[in-house]
This record gives sequence, C-alpha cells and structure tokens, in this order.
Amino acid sequence: MQDAIRERTDRGCQTMVPTLALLSRQTSIRLAEIASLLILIAGIWFAAAEIPSLRMSKTRRIIAGILLAIAGLLLIIAIHWGQFS
Repeated sequence: MQDAIRERTDRGCQTMVPTLALLSRQTSIRLAEIASLLILIAGIWFAAAEIPSLRMSKTRRIIAGILLAIAGLLLIIAIHWGQFS
C-alpha cells in the first residue's frame, strides 16, 4: 500500500496522492484537447440554435449545455490530476 502512495509538493504544501490517481502528461493533454473540441462543437450548436430556419433549437441548446458541462469536467480532471509541468 505504501508503494501506491507517493509524496507530491504543490504550491508549497505537501499532500499524499495515490499514484493511480495521477494521469500521464500525454493523457492530460488528450483530455484537454477533447474538452476544447467539445467547447467548439457546443459553440457551433448554440449558433445553429439561433437560426430560425433550423428546427429543434431547444434541443440544440440542451445538447450544447451538456457538452459544455462534460468539457468542464474533463478540464478539471486534466488540470487537477494531470502532470502539466
């Protein structure tokens, strides 16, 4: 169990972080890229929802909001458990 925990120093404070909870640098970057793509798609869907000739504007807004929520969650995971150093 002691091998699964390593000491990590962030901003001057020491915390014990399980090694399994850390993401590799490449995985963190990939999560951030996916989150950015979801934000782009959500922006396009919000713009499309405002065009009167297209149908399902309420559905487009709901889906865009869900995409933004997922993107925010992925960014939180990538920044908090990622290795951006």
